[in-house]
Amino acid sequence: MAVNYQGKIITLWIVFLLGMLFHTQLGLMPLFHNESIVTSDTHGTGIAWILWLMLSFFVVPMITIITTLFAGSRRYRQFHFGITIFYSIMNLLHVVSDLLVQPIAWYQIALMIVLLLIGFLLNLVAFQWMQERPTSKLYQ
Repeated sequence: MAVNYQGKIITLWIVFLLGMLFHTQLGLMPLFHNESIVTSDTHGTGIAWILWLMLSFFVVPMITIITTLFAGSRRYRQFHFGITIFYSIMNLLHVVSDLLVQPIAWYQIALMIVLLLIGFLLNLVAFQWMQERPTSKLYQ
């Protein structure tokens, strides 16, 4: 029986995206309990660049999901594996950086560790897909 790597990858990316959305929402939850989420260390700097980075970090997996659905060339599979590695590195750095911020939001750390583990699983499946030989000349 053939392994459906594309289906597994798309599912993992969707779960990962849902986790990222919940991570963002979790940061806003204090607002619903009349607590402030304002930080005093922004010093009036614009946050537009942060919003663009966040948008990019969400859009890349969305584009990757669609591309994975329709593409299966060896070159794309290698590129996709690189994307998964990049996201795992960024998630690891995010966990470490949030451990350095006081006070530590342990519920966020727990969620980020779950996302990191999902990312590692995505790395593994993407690597397996990258190693698979194409079954059709269409993908070559």
